[in-house]
This record gives sequence, C-alpha cells and structure tokens, in this order.
Amino acid sequence: MPVRDAFVDLVLGGRCAGCGRPGVTLCGGCRELLDAVTPFRAWPEPAPRGLPTPTASAPYGDQIRKLIIAHKEEARYALARPLGEVLATAVRSALGARHGVWLCPVPSARATVRARGHDPLRRITKAAVKSLRRQGFDARLADALTVVRRPDDQSGLSAERRTANLAGAFAARSRWAERLTDQPVLLVDDVITTGSTLAEACRALESQGIAVFGCAVLAATRRYSTSGS
Repeated sequence: MPVRDAFVDLVLGGRCAGCGRPGVTLCGGCRELLDAVTPFRAWPEPAPRGLPTPTASAPYGDQIRKLIIAHKEEARYALARPLGEVLATAVRSALGARHGVWLCPVPSARATVRARGHDPLRRITKAAVKSLRRQGFDARLADALTVVRRPDDQSGLSAERRTANLAGAFAARSRWAERLTDQPVLLVDDVITTGSTLAEACRALESQGIAVFGCAVLAATRRYSTSGS
C-alpha cells in the first residue's frame, strides 16, 4: 500500500473504498468480488461506427463503480493494482489466442490530469501490464494518443451528440506510428457508455496506420448488448 494511503487509513480511520467497511482501502470481501469478475462483450446499443469489439470486466455499478471513482477522483492510489488486475482480466478475454499486446489508454486532457493530481487510467493500465507480464503475456504500454481538442462535458449527451462532441478530440503521436505498425494494439478505458470515446480514439490511431483489434474496459454501463453486432 502506498505511504499516502497507509497514512490516511491510520490517521483518518480507513474505510474500504468499495463498501465503506472500516479498515483498509480494499477489504477482503470486495477483493473477492473483483477476483470473481467474468468478462463479456459489451457492445453499446447503438454501437458507433468504427468501434472495435469491446470487452468489459464487469457491469458499471456497486463496488466497481465506487472503486473507479475513489481511485480517479479521491486519489486512492492503492486501488490501482487491484483495478489493474481487473482490467487485465478483460484484456486476456479480448486477446483470444494472442500472447502479445500493446495497451493504449484513452488519454485525458492535461488540465484534467493536473486538477486530479494524477492520470488514473494510465496508472491502472501500467498495473494491468504488470499483471499480464506476471502471467506470461508480452504486454506493453503504448502512450500513442494525445488530446488535441478538449471536448465539452459528455454528461447528459445522447449517443449522436457524444460522437459529434468528440470528433477530432484525439490524435496519434507520430513517433508511435511506425513502432505499432503490424503490432497487436488494444485500446483501454475505465468505462464504456455509448462507445463514442473509444471509436474516436480508434479513428485517430487508424488514421496513422495503427490497426486496433479491440477494446478492453473495467466496466460497461447498462447500454450494452452481449450479442454484439
């Protein structure tokens, strides 16, 4: 556990970020729930054009939702490793027979990262890479995307308006184009709702010749179909 989290638990009276039970940042019961997640195909309805096959570790609700928010907004850094292990579960499912993969996180705007004091998705992705490598997979982090236009707040927008809002928001870093040519690349994010963010991120990569074979996320909202399309 990072020193900051240990200090908070000791001085302020720690509580589990998942269920609120007094104690450590993540109690045994909530950890067992994370260990038991079963990945599934999480196609939004309707799915935006260009969205690669999305795989989610769990529905977005209950403990997983609380853990994602606690890590992202409350800087509960100790949650990065267990959340990374959950993301790794979705990645393994998305990989199929592959044993190598570049994980490319959807980036946040620099102002957002500064306001939060950390980059939560990148931190979780690094933890997922470590988890996958411990399991024998050749997993690597690819910081291949950058935000070039900060979109408006997505809250409350329809799927169509989200797509329009995100158009041109991302760009592929030129130095990654050659490096990732003919390499297995998987987009990763924390939550999939309409799929617009992932579809736009995929478009940015593929515009530079970087093929994306799928997406892996921690959780999916209820706007999904397990059957796909």
